[in-house]
Amino acid sequence: MRFGISIPQFVADGEFNPSAFSAYLARAEALGFDSAWTQEQVLGTMPHLGPIETMTYAAACTQRLRLGCAVLVTTLHSPVHLAKSLSALDQMSRGRVEIGVGTGGPGRMFSAFGVDPERFVARFTEGLALMKTLWTESTVDFDGQFWQLENAAMEPKPFQKPHPPIWFGGGSRVALRRAVRHGNGFFGAGSIPTARFAEQVRTVRESVAETDAAEFPIAKRVYIAVDDDATRARERMNAALARLYGGRSETIEAAAVTGTPDSCVRGLREAVDAGAEMILCTPMFDQAEQMERLATEVLPQLA
Repeated sequence: MRFGISIPQFVADGEFNPSAFSAYLARAEALGFDSAWTQEQVLGTMPHLGPIETMTYAAACTQRLRLGCAVLVTTLHSPVHLAKSLSALDQMSRGRVEIGVGTGGPGRMFSAFGVDPERFVARFTEGLALMKTLWTESTVDFDGQFWQLENAAMEPKPFQKPHPPIWFGGGSRVALRRAVRHGNGFFGAGSIPTARFAEQVRTVRESVAETDAAEFPIAKRVYIAVDDDATRARERMNAALARLYGGRSETIEAAAVTGTPDSCVRGLREAVDAGAEMILCTPMFDQAEQMERLATEVLPQLA
């Protein structure tokens, strides 16, 4: 089992603390976490730092931790700009970048980004193909529906060859099969309960069996709160999730793991049993304190 930890991104105007941020990441390395991850939320009332900027700062604060985003809604980005930013970050981190991608789903406010809501999947697929081409080809001729390049080049390439690992999010059967065709791994969302995640894992593994892939890792984000007072943990978690997702959802709340250390061990073990080979622990409050409790009271029982 591998364990990741979320990178603090919830910072109100004027409240970012550089020393606390760097200390958190240094402690994550010392505690033995394998990776540290961001999320992307451009619009919303939750004060949320951008993922690439946060990962770049984190790269400068760490030596070993792999750094990722689960997930970038790449449909909303220019693939040329995004490919450049991620390639530069992979170089600066000496090959520690993990890239999570997702379409954003049909409920996204695509109009704010100049994206046709009727064609967001096609845009997503073509954009990803263009990024891979820019990362791997010395000269690029690309004649797509959305983007066209002639005799173009992008240097430097990513430090990792042929490019950083690409994790796919997604929930539908079509999206899961797309993940296997175009990605290097599947990342279950934190908003999905374990039972639903187990169904997704079965679909992914069926699709992998139809390919010649040597491996296709599976991960799961888990919103988690460790507290000796189980009621308090649940109340604080539900309030935090409501702020993040713009309202309360019984489904999302059911996906979160809260309570005493033993309760959290049971909740995470269910995710492992469902197929998670890496768990991204995502505390929603008191992140430094929660990370310590996870590393000392919960995760050793799952190793």
